[in-house]
Amino acid sequence: MPKDNVVWGNPGALGLAGFGFATILLNIHNIGWIPSTMPLIWGFFWGGMAQVIAGIIDARRGDTFGLTAFISFGLFWIGLGFAFLLEWLGIVTLDNLGLAWAMIAWGIFTGCMTVGALKISRLHVVIFTSLTVLFGLLAAHFLGVIPAYVAGIEGIFVGASSVYGAAAIILHAQYRRWVLPIGLFPAVSKEPEPAPKIP
Repeated sequence: MPKDNVVWGNPGALGLAGFGFATILLNIHNIGWIPSTMPLIWGFFWGGMAQVIAGIIDARRGDTFGLTAFISFGLFWIGLGFAFLLEWLGIVTLDNLGLAWAMIAWGIFTGCMTVGALKISRLHVVIFTSLTVLFGLLAAHFLGVIPAYVAGIEGIFVGASSVYGAAAIILHAQYRRWVLPIGLFPAVSKEPEPAPKIP
C-alpha cells in the first residue's frame, strides 16, 4: 500500500487516557492519598510520551487542535516531572511564585484551547474548561491562597472526564457507534459567499 494511503487510527484515546490517568494520580497525591512520587514517574511516560505520540499522529492526520493539545500537555507532564527530578537531585530550587506563574501561563493557554473545543464536542469543552479552572486553583495554591486538596479534588474530575473520553473513543472504534456519548457538535458547513456584483 502506498505510504500516502496509510490510514491512521484515532490517537485521541491514547492521548486522553495518558493525560487523564496521570492527572488523576497526581491529584490523588495532592489530596494526600499517595505519599510517594509515583504519579510524576508515570507522568514522564503515560502522561508525557504517550501524549506526544498521540500529537504526532494527529499532525499526520492534519488535526492542528489535536497536535497542539497533545504535544503541549505531553511536554507539560515531561517538564513537570523533570523539574521535580532536578529539585530532588539538588540542581534547581522550585519556588512557589515561579510555579504559580507557570500555572497562570498554562491556564491562559488552556483557556484558548477551550475556545477551539467549542467546535468539537461538549465533552471536550468540559475537559478544557475544568482544566483551565484547575490551573487557576493550582496557581492559587502556590500563592498560598488555598490548600492543595482543593485543587486535587477538581483535578480528579478533570482526569476522570479525560478517561471517559478515552473510553468513548475506544468503544466507538470497536462498535462503530457512540456507546458512550460525548455530545458532538454538528459540523458547520458554510456556503461560499457570492462574489460581489460589479454594477
